[in-house]
Amino acid sequence: MKTLNKTRPVSLEKIMVFVAVFLPLLGVLVAMIRMWGWGITRVELSNLILFYIITGLGGITVGYHRLFTHNSFKTYPTIRLLLGIAGGMALNGSLFEWCFRHRKHHVHSDTEGDDHSPHLQGKGFWNSLRGLWHSHTGWIFSVGKPEERYAIQRLRNDPISVFLDRHFVSWIILSALLPTLFGWVLTSFSWEGAVLGLLWGFFVRVCLVHHITWSINSICHLWGTRPFATGDHSRNNLLCAIFAFGEGWHNNHHKWQWSAKQGLFWWQIDPSWWFICLLKKLGLVWDVKAPTREEIAKVMAGVRVEKHAV
Repeated sequence: MKTLNKTRPVSLEKIMVFVAVFLPLLGVLVAMIRMWGWGITRVELSNLILFYIITGLGGITVGYHRLFTHNSFKTYPTIRLLLGIAGGMALNGSLFEWCFRHRKHHVHSDTEGDDHSPHLQGKGFWNSLRGLWHSHTGWIFSVGKPEERYAIQRLRNDPISVFLDRHFVSWIILSALLPTLFGWVLTSFSWEGAVLGLLWGFFVRVCLVHHITWSINSICHLWGTRPFATGDHSRNNLLCAIFAFGEGWHNNHHKWQWSAKQGLFWWQIDPSWWFICLLKKLGLVWDVKAPTREEIAKVMAGVRVEKHAV
């Protein structure tokens, strides 16, 4: 049964979601119009790439997903705080809501109760298109807050997680402020540079992070390979893996949810795993979970192996 947030009217919540989804798209349109005929400078490109990596790789994939949701490695409170702030700056939702929704997805993957499955709209061409739209963006407008039973209690018991969730609006403001300041500094403190920083480092970047992240919900449950039997339609997709810092190895992830490593084979690029390995070498993370080659080989051979706790 769907539940809605009781702290503010549904109409206001819908408006906030609409703004969060479509305002970055408007920013992309403005950026394209302004760029037409003369190209893009180092200010725009630097802002876009830097904050795309910070919020996409550090925030969503390593922070929100592999650390907070699946607890696939441990780290110091300061690192948890920084990764959580970067996740909030991605504008993908507050920490608790993002993690709860993702856990719910795993519990009900591609069955009734999965908020963003593309396979629940019926058969036929038009229903397939409806499913694609729903899994990519439409679900954001049609579902309420996740039910309490999908909450991860360890997050509620963690003061840092509570702080990160409670101050989500602050991370949104920071997400707009930092690229604006960066653009201002890069152009010798010009207002034009500040505006360009906001346009490319915030609006264009947020749009990119949104749609790449949502592609894991949609594309990676429709197109790709399925080396592991997972009981759902999760698939590995190379393009999604490239742009989503390794998250595109989605079938691997559904088989090994607890793993900090999603690119399980040498040719499966996984920048998020590389970043975690770097942090481990620096002594900043430990207890990193990943299946061994023997465990992977046994699963591919159809031999049951013991599951780790998520």
